[in-house]
Amino acid sequence: MRKLYIIAVSAIAALATSCSSDFLTVESNSQTFLEDYFTTEPHLQEALVAAYDPLEWFDWTNQYSPVNIMSDIMADQIWVGGSDKTDNAHWHLMMNYEAVPTNTLSSLISDCYSGVKRCNDVMTYITWVPDLPADIAASVEAQARVLRAFYYNILWKFWGNIPYYEVNLTGDLTCPQFTADEVYGKFIADLEGAIALNALPMKREGEETGRVTLAMAYMLYAEAVLYQNDESRFGKALDFLKEIISSGKYALLSDYGEIFKESGEWGSESIFEIDYKTTGGQRYWSWVRGAGGTVLPRLISPHSWSGSDGHDGGWGFAPVRKETFDMFDASDARRAATCWVIDPADSEKYNHRYQDTGIFLEKYAAYKANTDSEGDADLRFNNNLRYYRYAETLLYAAELVVRGAGSGDAADWLNQVHGRSLKGQSVSLSLDNIKEERRLEFVGEGKRYWDLVRWGDAASVLVPDSYGYRTNSWTPSKKYLPFPQSLMDSTEGKTYELKQNNY
Repeated sequence: MRKLYIIAVSAIAALATSCSSDFLTVESNSQTFLEDYFTTEPHLQEALVAAYDPLEWFDWTNQYSPVNIMSDIMADQIWVGGSDKTDNAHWHLMMNYEAVPTNTLSSLISDCYSGVKRCNDVMTYITWVPDLPADIAASVEAQARVLRAFYYNILWKFWGNIPYYEVNLTGDLTCPQFTADEVYGKFIADLEGAIALNALPMKREGEETGRVTLAMAYMLYAEAVLYQNDESRFGKALDFLKEIISSGKYALLSDYGEIFKESGEWGSESIFEIDYKTTGGQRYWSWVRGAGGTVLPRLISPHSWSGSDGHDGGWGFAPVRKETFDMFDASDARRAATCWVIDPADSEKYNHRYQDTGIFLEKYAAYKANTDSEGDADLRFNNNLRYYRYAETLLYAAELVVRGAGSGDAADWLNQVHGRSLKGQSVSLSLDNIKEERRLEFVGEGKRYWDLVRWGDAASVLVPDSYGYRTNSWTPSKKYLPFPQSLMDSTEGKTYELKQNNY
């Protein structure tokens, strides 16, 4: 299922038409209703493909909101950049823990709830297909439920106290809002149910690549359990991770620098990626929800770069902090693969923008060769977003052992990751060393902020900087972003009015 996001848009769109005035009603031989259309397996599979589609929207729908960068700007390894503090202002406000309902992250909410809605649709349509083979029904259900948990996991981490539903809303389109702990309890139970269907392969190959796997479900489970610090599920999470490790289906790439190249996409280390390279795909500013490339490399590359090293220019967002570059040992292979350092001799080959350091995120930097999708130039980059990697499996498993979840060769798991990038070196097993390894391993991958919060380190690490860029300190009241005012207004006076997060 390579690049599964291309769907029969015209066929789906036709299902939304209806007539509202009796005297204008004309029966059409070509009209197809939902209840009639989604009664075959091929059409059910179309609906399932549509449930994957919002994954590709995170970088841009009506805001620039790539989920990895939205996480990392609230941490301590990259800046926001752009032309000034008014450029993508919601990023700057999030970075300084001063987001407000009238200027906050909003598109990610709509994207994720679109995903939830489509997953719920799939769960309904399964019951409409007569004589659907049990194995196919279980596979479709498992994928839809894991995807739904994936979307809810993002909503839960950013906003916590969210509306949660597993059957699509009717009436005034509102439902109860739950506390963050209640939301966690609901989607983790649903995820456990999806795993228990025993319908997902540990890894997919060929045309199936890109669909949900058992390993992806296990990683989602471990991420949520650890973020919640749910010790009652630590043992199960560790068992799941050990199953990935013992399966032999995944392995670290020997060269860290290969992970983020096109040749490294869906390599032995990739457990889940959001696909953007689409043969024949087209994504335009006039149709940003079309299948195709991503704008992320354009966002984070140096503005108007004119160098001749194969890189392409960008808009100067998310420059890497100098302190991030300095934290790497000179012999650490991750340094060059993470940090694109502009040679001082090339300093005049780009426009220096706000918070510029001369260092950019190499993992997702724009390359001229990575634009073989069709569509508008800024939306043609084919860089897949690496969401879960086997390195994280090993480090999560090591952490769970250290935290008393069970037994396992945690020292070996830690040092597989450490030794891959620092050849011949090893470190002793400790929670501090696992924390340090994650700090080095996942720069720019959307992990650091959530790690600091779940470890209880955010309040001491996320404090005002010496540059005057971040002037506020993180506090527990900043754990959840405010809901956009437009969303608050949409529920006013309805059955269930949304209650604003304290921020």
